[in-house]
Amino acid sequence: MSVGFRVLNRQRKVAADIVERFARLPVANVSDSMSRMTAAGARLRPMHQAGGMAGVALTVKTRPGDNLMIHKAMAMAGPGDVIVVDAGGDLTNALIGEMMLMRMIKSGLAGIAIDGAVRDAGFIRGQNFPVFAAGVTHRGPYKNGPGEINVPIAIDGMVIEPGDLIIGDDDGLLCVPFGDVDDVLKAANAKYQAEQKQIENIKAGTHDASWVDKTLRELKCEGLG
Repeated sequence: MSVGFRVLNRQRKVAADIVERFARLPVANVSDSMSRMTAAGARLRPMHQAGGMAGVALTVKTRPGDNLMIHKAMAMAGPGDVIVVDAGGDLTNALIGEMMLMRMIKSGLAGIAIDGAVRDAGFIRGQNFPVFAAGVTHRGPYKNGPGEINVPIAIDGMVIEPGDLIIGDDDGLLCVPFGDVDDVLKAANAKYQAEQKQIENIKAGTHDASWVDKTLRELKCEGLG
């Protein structure tokens, strides 16, 4: 086994119907339902025109500045997949651009997330194909490797395994582990419904904020009337 330079296959992946149900939820609601303990960092931002992302992770770990394994991942990926790249957060070289994205769009991928840089930013901004990245640079990539496909990766401490659920919107990127999707989906749906009720109360002028003073008193805050 050539650790650091290998291509593996996924052993499991989140079902398409589960992905579809998560796609209807704000990422923030899902994050709150995971105890606010998981995040891919604030640097990874949506670079595309508009729209959320939801799909199944096909993971790539690559040497900073090199996209050889991203090309291989594109050949392996299919509809509903999100290519998730751990490129070490390096912004020296762009790892994807217009031509690669055109191929991803043609293949029906659900999106790409890169802890690294992209280029052809104008083209990306004109598309609704989800692209999350840490930055932009005109300088292109190398294509020599090494790298790995379908191994566990981490972005700012958020571990992503092949086949996990990946979601993203204007608030950022989030991974829901394969074994947790059912519990998190149930909790996130409940959170979403509760927030919708709060919004209705705010609009109607009936929102109850008495919990604030109650909490302050329990914490023995001085100066309350």
